Amino acid sequence: MVISSLKETGEYRRMTDMTQPKMIRDATTANAVKTGEPVVAGNKTVGNVRCANPFMVAENINVYYGDNHAIKDVTLEFAKNQVIALIGPSGCGKSTFLRCLNRMNDSIDSARVTGTITLDGQDIYSKDLDPVALRARVGMVFQKPNPFPKSIYDNVAYGPRIHGLANDRAELDDIVHTSLERAGLLKEVKDRLDEPGTGLSGGQQQRLCIARTIAVNPEVILMDEPCSALDPIATARIEDLMDELSENYAIVIVTHSMQQAARVSRRVAYFHLGHLIEVDDTDKIFTNPQHKLTDDYVTGRIG
Repeated sequence: MVISSLKETGEYRRMTDMTQPKMIRDATTANAVKTGEPVVAGNKTVGNVRCANPFMVAENINVYYGDNHAIKDVTLEFAKNQVIALIGPSGCGKSTFLRCLNRMNDSIDSARVTGTITLDGQDIYSKDLDPVALRARVGMVFQKPNPFPKSIYDNVAYGPRIHGLANDRAELDDIVHTSLERAGLLKEVKDRLDEPGTGLSGGQQQRLCIARTIAVNPEVILMDEPCSALDPIATARIEDLMDELSENYAIVIVTHSMQQAARVSRRVAYFHLGHLIEVDDTDKIFTNPQHKLTDDYVTGRIG
């Protein structure tokens, strides 16, 4: 859903304030920051963590880095063909939570995850599930473009090769060309597929990484601030691409840009100090948030 601008005045807050639950209305940012425990009505996330036809479900997720409790009892559902944006101040846990969804935290020795995450009904933390196979189904696009030191062609072909998705060179060629086309890059690179992927511009490199991700036909795409290192023109192209990709994939994006979240997402989840504070449709989060912490963040009081 696209929202042309964010309301930065307090008018709508004053109009809707008396309709909000008193416990939520009286919660103060100062108290939350001081204690590290945001006041949430009934100790539950405000809004609706559930969605119609959930494809991926996270239930009661806690993440610990040694003694540090980074994610605190988070429950959230994800639907196919939908973009959900995870927002919140730096260090609030949104990227940590994102990494749980394809077990990227497994690579951190001190990390411990409790709770349950299912993908199409299958527990992704089951000992019977190979993390490599999981990451083919739940792809990741990182903050900084990270093409392999290989040709453009080999960057995209890498995943299909290791997962045995092509029986011959013709099938592999088809996967590479289709993936580049869906990533909006084929026209720009079709005559130089043998050139290094690292020689592309920043925006082109990020689209190459997206092509590499979708080449293995994932079901979910995770994006961790994919436009933070890009200029406005490259950012606009990635955002347009997200809208197109959402027709086929569930997309979860972490972003510090509330304008970007408003442009590309249908749902927004606001994190604060490891808690999932509020989840709702994008327009409701940015025009009539129910929790004061969410209100303070989207209006620039905290961040």
